[in-house]
Order: sequence, then structure tokens, then C-alpha cells
Amino acid sequence: MQNPLISILTPFKNTEVFLEDCLNSIINQTYTNWELLIIDDASTDSSYNIAQNFAKKENRIKLLKNSGNGIIDALKLAFNNSKGQLITRMDSDDVMQPIKLEVLANKLLTYGKKHVAIGLVNYFSEDGIKAGYKNYEVWLNSLTKTGSNYSEIYKECVIPSPCWMVYKSDLIACNAFNPNTYPEDYDLAFRFYKHNYKCIPCDEVIHNWRDYSSRTSRTNVHYAENHFIDLKLHYFLELDYNTNKTLVVWGAGNKGKVIAKTLIKKNVSFKWICDNPNKIGRDIYGKIMHPFSYLKSIKNPQSIITVANRTAQKEIKMYLKSMYQINDKNYFFFC
Repeated sequence: MQNPLISILTPFKNTEVFLEDCLNSIINQTYTNWELLIIDDASTDSSYNIAQNFAKKENRIKLLKNSGNGIIDALKLAFNNSKGQLITRMDSDDVMQPIKLEVLANKLLTYGKKHVAIGLVNYFSEDGIKAGYKNYEVWLNSLTKTGSNYSEIYKECVIPSPCWMVYKSDLIACNAFNPNTYPEDYDLAFRFYKHNYKCIPCDEVIHNWRDYSSRTSRTNVHYAENHFIDLKLHYFLELDYNTNKTLVVWGAGNKGKVIAKTLIKKNVSFKWICDNPNKIGRDIYGKIMHPFSYLKSIKNPQSIITVANRTAQKEIKMYLKSMYQINDKNYFFFC
């Protein structure tokens, strides 16, 4: 089988505690034809010195300093200096399983272009993994095992940011890291979806994803929930919204209200339904709240569902199934 060069893109900022483990896990890969573009994003600890020491000993590691600001600029710099036919991303606080690059590369070479190779992930933490992250891991891995990641793309990011690989030409075709849009990993997943790049099923855990309290995705304003909602709605309106259907928003909690206000601002017509008896019949933002049963009176509906309760979601799915509604066509869960 071919042995193409893989370019690994790794921004880092103040990860001195974890960086050595990360770099050793890359060096110890069974697949050896790789280059690491590791970008210092204005670290103030000893991270740069650690990376520099590794680069002096390993000529496959290319250390650069971010001339811009933030992870997107760092990824752009890494990508612009990459020479590989295959591209992957790695977080500087995570650990690769020894077979990670081999597994992802073999899958891409087998399936060809316009595919995204993904692997199963394992969250780990010295303080233990909280239920929310464990649930995300289980949910994400269940999608990856069947390659059905896009089926729930409006819930959460369905492609693990440090555990994917694509052909460089495909990444260029979907505009790589050029959009200055956060969360950048979720935005890229939507662009893979937009370009119809198929997700390759995988049943092997190949990436250890570290969680800790100061992790960027927990602390940076770019990863706040409002950014996720804006991104989801942007791509829904571009890719899946059917103007020949009547748009229906389910739920009048915080997410439902944010979506409703955004749709009103964009002059997108919709109906609004909920199951809260204290809100049904009320006027909110100039919209009358209707009960769930109101859906049956709407001809050709298309639903955005913001109800987060798992039990309620199951009931909603059964209700929609009885109306011959199809997931990812007639309705989309946004949480």
C-alpha cells in the first residue's frame, strides 16, 4: 500500500504539563512518514522550550511561532507550511494511540478522496471524567462506528477535532482553515458535510482526549454556547432549510428563544410550539406559543427541536414517526 506523507497540525499554548506526552505519542507512531507542524500561540510557560528540544532531536518536527492571534491563525500557519498529501490535526494536550496515523491513513487510502477518516476517542482526566463528557464520548463514538456522524450534526460537533484525517486537496476544496469562524472544529465539520465528504466507519479507539479545568474549549469565549447556536442555525438555513415547508421551532427554553429571535431578525417565517402550559397561548417576541399537538394542523412542516430532555426527545421522535416525519429531512434536533 502507498505510504504518503502525513502533515500533523498542532497549535499549542501553555501546555507544558502535557506537551511531552503528546510529542512522544507522535514520535512512537507505527506509521513513520509524517511531519509535525507545531505552532506556538504566544505561550508564556516553558512549552516553546519543550517543543524546541524535541525539534532539535527530530527532523520531522517543524516548530513555528504564530504570527497572528489564536488557534485559527495557528492552524492556517501550520497548513500553509505543510507538505503532506494527507492532513490531520492534533491537540497538544492529548495523546495518540500508537496506531492512530496508520489506521486513519489506511482508511483514507482504501476509500479515496472526498472521505473523512475518523477514529474512536477516549476521554481521560486525572480528576475523572464528568458525566457530560462521558455521554459525549459515547454518543460520538456510536456515530463513528457506523459512519453516520452527519445524522446528528445539529446536536453537537460530530467529528472529533483532534481525530480526523483528509486528503489535502479535499481540505483546500472546502476552504481549509480560512474562515475566521468559531468554534473552528464545528465549522469545519459543517463544511465537510456541505461538500458531501463521507465519514468512514471505525471501531478502534485511537485517540486519548484529555479533559481538565483550564482547557481552551471550557474557558475561551469562542466556545460559548451562543456561538454553537449561531453556527448551527447558519448552516441549517444554508444547507437543510426547505423554503417550501413551514418551519416549526420546538421548545421555549433559552435555546428556543435564541433561535426564535435569530429567525425573526433574519425575517424567516416560523411557527412556535412547546409543552409548557404556562407558555402556551402567550405572545413571545410577537409569536403565539402553540402546544405540540398544533403540529398536526401544519401542512408540510419542517422542525427545529430545542428540547434537551432525553426522555422528551424519545417521545417527540415517536410522535413524529407517527406522522411519517423523517429525521434529517423533516426534523432536526439542535440539542
